[in-house]
Amino acid sequence: MLRLHGFAVSNYFNMAKLALLEKGVDFEINTIHASQTPEFLAMSPRGKVPCLETEQGFISETNVILEYIEETQSGKALLPSDPFGRARVRALTKEIELYIELPARSCYPEVFFGGKVEQAVKDKAKADLLAGVAALRRHGSFAPYVAGSEMTIADIMFLFSIDLAQAVGRKLFGIDLLGDWPQARDLLEQLRQNPNVQRIEADKNAEMAAFIAAMAGQRK
Repeated sequence: MLRLHGFAVSNYFNMAKLALLEKGVDFEINTIHASQTPEFLAMSPRGKVPCLETEQGFISETNVILEYIEETQSGKALLPSDPFGRARVRALTKEIELYIELPARSCYPEVFFGGKVEQAVKDKAKADLLAGVAALRRHGSFAPYVAGSEMTIADIMFLFSIDLAQAVGRKLFGIDLLGDWPQARDLLEQLRQNPNVQRIEADKNAEMAAFIAAMAGQRK
């Protein structure tokens, strides 16, 4: 049986978890935080979550985990059947991660954890976020899903990236990244109604207070 290592507040962990749930895969969860201990580095070379434990060994990096799940598990398809369609979904997924999720992440300490981020970092994040959203508008279909009529791994990356990016945009820059983009707002709401997404949200909320307290303790 597959075993997913990570914790419920991690958006990347939740991406892998949603893929498993959507495909109806039996799997176990080992709740563990990112760590540089020798034991965890033996599972995840950079000490990051998530990592997926298989019969053959451990797989790290969320994009790779998502593709492994798609390649090895039956159930709902999360990539198109044709090569061009798969390539487009992979490109959209990577674009959301590189140009929306990662710029927003550079500001998480100030937005979510009471820290401070240098102004130069915030300025770059704002420019990158605006450019990233503009690129997604050009490349994505949102009809109704990111790549077209079916849910794919691009929607999983979108769901667990754009809400955090929106929080950064609102708190630091006073902007709504989806303010004039009704199709993207509609998709986000549609995904939030998914029972598996609601299950993940409930698990995250149950763990959130303890996670914030632990992060606060690390800053003291």
